[in-house]
Amino acid sequence: MREILQTSIPYDFQTAKPLPGIAPIGQEGWLHQDEAFAGQMACRDELLTQKRGRVLALDAQAVPAAQELLDEVLAQTYPGQVSQVDRPDGVTVHIDRDDPLGTLGRIVQEDFCILQKIGDEHVMTGAVLCFPASWTLSEKFMRPLIGIHDTVDSYDAGIAKRVQRLFDGVKSGRPMWRFNALWYVDPDLHQPRSIHDRRNKPDPAKADYFRSERQCILRLPQSNAVVFSIHTYILARRDVPNDENSATP
Repeated sequence: MREILQTSIPYDFQTAKPLPGIAPIGQEGWLHQDEAFAGQMACRDELLTQKRGRVLALDAQAVPAAQELLDEVLAQTYPGQVSQVDRPDGVTVHIDRDDPLGTLGRIVQEDFCILQKIGDEHVMTGAVLCFPASWTLSEKFMRPLIGIHDTVDSYDAGIAKRVQRLFDGVKSGRPMWRFNALWYVDPDLHQPRSIHDRRNKPDPAKADYFRSERQCILRLPQSNAVVFSIHTYILARRDVPNDENSATP
């Protein structure tokens, strides 16, 4: 059990919002960096080296979108760095455009899922997912939105239609965001779990760690693909406000 923790979360996670709970992103931008950067990036490096097949998947049709996403992230986080990235933790990462998701997974804290419109639905055609919160990439890869969320109890037909309209309507240059908030008994960032082995949600009063994902949705202007990014925050109970005992999906 490895503790890689933040001491605060940069948004109000105490106010529960019903699904899908989406709002426009303000001036803070859609990519974040925090005090857990070095620890999270070391964990990502390890996962992408030792468990690459479990944390990365990319269909051929999504390669141009993944390369476009890499260029977008580089422009925002490491402007001017062309052949390599010098991370704030002192690690140098080679920029490999033939491995766009592998590169992305090693330069920022966010996980990324690429969804492309196939027929009437958006399908996950690529992802680098180092920090899953009780789901597995292999079971969601190449599945549509409704299939990706089939284990979320509150994700009914009505919510599914609203989310599909959101993915259809999100505009380039106007990203959206939401968050979830869950109690966990351990702080591990990498917590894959099969749909056949559902997590037993702990009593918040007895759980030691609070996990929240800042999830952003944006459209890539050239490929028209939709990107779902996930920045994971984990707090020890001592750093969670005393009145925090709620959770959102």
